[in-house]
Amino acid sequence: GPGGIGGAFVHERHHGNTFIPRHAGWWAHRKDDRFKMEEAFIPSNGAFGWQQSNPPVLLFATLRASLELFHEATMPALRRKSEVLTRYLEILLSLELPAGSFSVITPSYERKDERAAQLSLVFSRPVKEVHQAVERAGVICDMREPDVMRIAPAPLYNSFMDVYRFVHILKGALAEVSE
Repeated sequence: GPGGIGGAFVHERHHGNTFIPRHAGWWAHRKDDRFKMEEAFIPSNGAFGWQQSNPPVLLFATLRASLELFHEATMPALRRKSEVLTRYLEILLSLELPAGSFSVITPSYERKDERAAQLSLVFSRPVKEVHQAVERAGVICDMREPDVMRIAPAPLYNSFMDVYRFVHILKGALAEVSE
């Protein structure tokens, strides 16, 4: 959002290409003569030549703390937990929700390499009403018109108990919403 840190990948083969349109700011100008404030823009070498501004210190501090958490957790471990959490969610949904009340349109666990950390569900009841009931219980899910709700347990901070609680919240929401 506004004021947030953002970034874009620029392949190294484009770093020296001055013909590619860029929204380069003052910080992207070559360091050697940046403070001369001359009219001609001479980009810094590499990705620095695409920089627009200096990062806000407080936002950068939060980003750094977040990256440190990911570094400590490691991406392979997070991916493994993601696969297991999502599989646990898939099993609980099939065991706890009434038969025929939903279907999973995301590839199954057997094709886990084709899915990320979420399951897309289609309901036999109006999805907007199910989504609102889940939100009233304090859970945030993604709803996509006309009839899909995406459930995504986040492996960095969601636990198996969180998934269990969610399934029971969803079960209650389905009981609350008429077909």
